[in-house]
Amino acid sequence: MSVYFVPINTAFIVFCLAGFLLMIPWLIYSYRKYGYVSLWASLVAFSFIFYMLAALFLVLLPLPNTRNTCALQSPGTVHYMLVPFTFVRDIVDGSSVIWSQPSTYSRLLTQNAFLQAAFNFLLLLPLGVYLRYFFQHRRYWKKALGCGFALSLFYEITQGTGIYGIYNCPYRIFDVDDLLLNSTGALAGFIIAPVILALFPSRRSLMAKGERIQESLIVFPLAQLLAVFIDYLLIKISWNLTVGFFTNSGFIEFVYTTICFFILFFVVPSIWGGKTIGTNILRFKLINEDGGVPSRRSLLKRAFALYLPLAASWSLTILNGTELDMNSTLYPYHVWTTMTIFALLIIMWAVLFIHTMFILFKGGKRNFYFDHVAGLVLRKK
Repeated sequence: MSVYFVPINTAFIVFCLAGFLLMIPWLIYSYRKYGYVSLWASLVAFSFIFYMLAALFLVLLPLPNTRNTCALQSPGTVHYMLVPFTFVRDIVDGSSVIWSQPSTYSRLLTQNAFLQAAFNFLLLLPLGVYLRYFFQHRRYWKKALGCGFALSLFYEITQGTGIYGIYNCPYRIFDVDDLLLNSTGALAGFIIAPVILALFPSRRSLMAKGERIQESLIVFPLAQLLAVFIDYLLIKISWNLTVGFFTNSGFIEFVYTTICFFILFFVVPSIWGGKTIGTNILRFKLINEDGGVPSRRSLLKRAFALYLPLAASWSLTILNGTELDMNSTLYPYHVWTTMTIFALLIIMWAVLFIHTMFILFKGGKRNFYFDHVAGLVLRKK
């Protein structure tokens, strides 16, 4: 089982890293396409990524310990098998089955040649299920077969070239039977997919729900938070690519972040009719409660409400970075001030967390505090 555990475990680690990097782009895509985040669509997308990684690593891993794989092989080693259905002969020749005694047929299930053929058949069977979900109709079976063949051919070429020259000799053979079994497995998955997919929401139902939500004017709380996060992420990226590339001063970063924060959350929406970069990406904007363009005073209140938790957190960072002699008469006041601010920050973030969970639970019926104090609401463009 370790032969399969190592590739799957590796795929899981890579998937976690990829999932972390793809989460924000996926959320943006979901809101732009459906108007909401579908848990089922997210499960399908991310499980497909994990499956593709697992299938690839099952084919390629474990890797040899040296690039000089030729030295590990005897002279005249054949790196390809081009005779189709050789696996049938291997199963028959290596079998201890007595064909006149049906009770011995179960021995096939423990035979290496049979298990290898079964593995190659099952490897791309889930691909067929995914393709049926994406294509929806059975008339696309030729596309499913072609996709299965193309992916299997990619695997075989990758193996047959020693991962495109990384290894000087292939460490696994190019086998035409693998192409046949993989492709057949993908087609079988495409055919049996309706039995499996009947247990879950269809893609059409997700699209229909998305159309209904797109027609409404409600902006879901998660989209609001995502827009704020996108704007703040742009500030962090700009810092790392500009001033932060030359200095690691916490104070300079604080000043830079403050300036950029008010530019993105106050100046930009003031000029852009209530839209920030984040809200524009997610296709909604800020408006007054009467439906008009938000005033600069309202936008300033919103920016300050968003900035306050950030400034409070930075104040503790600056205090912790301040070195003070323990013998100084100010040292006890410094300790008590730091502890007080730390306690207040814990209370503040706890309240904000509870507030956020409450708004998310309400599903758009209540506004976040920074929009509420500014007298602003959100509407789709």
